Amino acid sequence: MKIGNPLDKAVGGVNARTEGASSADKSGKTSSTKGSASDSSKVTLSSAAAGLLTSNDGDFDVAKVSSVKQAIDNGTYKINPEAIADKLISNAKDLLQGKQG
Repeated sequence: MKIGNPLDKAVGGVNARTEGASSADKSGKTSSTKGSASDSSKVTLSSAAAGLLTSNDGDFDVAKVSSVKQAIDNGTYKINPEAIADKLISNAKDLLQGKQG
């Protein structure tokens, strides 16, 4: 069994570094090989996306999250594998029906 891409050997190896790419050093920090961002690399968010970032409408129950975290920390959190399996099967059926329909 051969490991690797035979095309790598045919072209004399592959250079992983390209211009404008960023790389991580030993400390995990990334650095860019390009000096500054050009206009084509700037990102603008739609008003809907910006609204999602700034909304504080309480999408989750903080008390419930805290109680689950505490139960996990205490080792008293109970997992219901039947419920998880039922949800996985249900989601798979939904996905398959969506692709067929």
